[in-house]
Amino acid sequence: MPAFYFLLSLRMKLYNVFAVLMVVAASFGYLNHRFLRLPSTIGLMVLALVSSLLLVGLGRLGVSSVLTIVELVRSVDFNTILMQVMLSFLLFAGAIHVDAESLGEERVPVFALATIGTLTSTLLVATTMYFLLPLFGLPTNFIYCLLFGALISPTDPIAVLGILKQARIPKNLEIKVVGESLFNDGIAVVVFVSLFQIAQVGWEELGPSGVAILFLQEAVGGILLGALLGYGGYRLLRSIDNYKVEVLITLALVTGGTALAAALHTSGPLAIVVAGLIVGQQGRSLGMSDTTREYVDKFWEIIDEILNAVLFVLIGLEILVVQLGLTDLLVGAVAIVVVLLARLVAVALPLGVLRFRRSFTEHSVKILTWGGLRGGISVALALSLPPSPARDLIVGITYVVVIFSIIVQGLTIGPLVKRLGLSIAEVSAEEQGNN
Repeated sequence: MPAFYFLLSLRMKLYNVFAVLMVVAASFGYLNHRFLRLPSTIGLMVLALVSSLLLVGLGRLGVSSVLTIVELVRSVDFNTILMQVMLSFLLFAGAIHVDAESLGEERVPVFALATIGTLTSTLLVATTMYFLLPLFGLPTNFIYCLLFGALISPTDPIAVLGILKQARIPKNLEIKVVGESLFNDGIAVVVFVSLFQIAQVGWEELGPSGVAILFLQEAVGGILLGALLGYGGYRLLRSIDNYKVEVLITLALVTGGTALAAALHTSGPLAIVVAGLIVGQQGRSLGMSDTTREYVDKFWEIIDEILNAVLFVLIGLEILVVQLGLTDLLVGAVAIVVVLLARLVAVALPLGVLRFRRSFTEHSVKILTWGGLRGGISVALALSLPPSPARDLIVGITYVVVIFSIIVQGLTIGPLVKRLGLSIAEVSAEEQGNN
């Protein structure tokens, strides 16, 4: 009986946390839509940040009830919630609406950006921070600098997909940004896991062959598993015509696929992205009736909006438990510049090589650099590190970079697109004028 009551109290605690997050997300969503009118993801996070700062101020004034809220936020395992629960749903919701045919046409630059670009950025960020951190009195082992480089280099598909809806950039450029963001987080997670294993057991113990095997198992295994899941899901969808069952099949594909990827020690994000692309292309066009397609689209759109709202509220509330001192803010400001410059090189290098064989939209490097937003995945990976001074430093500067990325870059990507003359509306008007 004591065990039963313990489990019951645990479930009620989780339910209460979820209930509070949903109420806060709904309230902030209403306030943003009614008054701020910012892009949904940015508005929610801004309101959560402002609320968190107000709570910090009240806490310093001695308001005891603030401690309860802080403990509630601290009880939320951000890494587990995002990486093991929310991420697969968000990736699938994004992937099924991507034009797989257009993505196939842009597969070479997308692959180059997701692999060569991510690895280049990781090395540049790690090396630069390794030499800069001692200037602040914070010498850090190079392996931890590499871990920071790996977690901060991928562009976050959740942030990118949410904000690009309003940026109105050309279709082929949008496909590059979205395609890269869907794949490079999976690649970056694999790189992060490999580096973490090296940090735990040492390079001598793991060796080049161990790293290669781990990478192949995670990355290639994830892609193959995703292809099998996607094709199997497509065949099931094609064999029936019942929108309720077909929505349930897509839901089972995500939940079961994620659990299976974890059991097989392959990359869950890569598996779900590939499965989502196949279901989105083959399943929606050949395996669903118009009625089913409408219900599937609406279901995953709602899932996407709800989880996005909760995620960005959580990112804003995390400031209550992330320890940020003046040094962290200064190092974070330096890291913003380092990350952006590394992103510039990581984008310009592969695109520069590919320009000899194909053409790109004008200002592609600028848009891909500034539109490469960092988000919850970076924060979650930073929080997954074991307790240590290096971990506290990485969490702090990661949080600063992510907040800058989502708010500053997110709010200015639209105006940048217009200033460069790349807005779809402006291009259409110019074409009509020429005609």
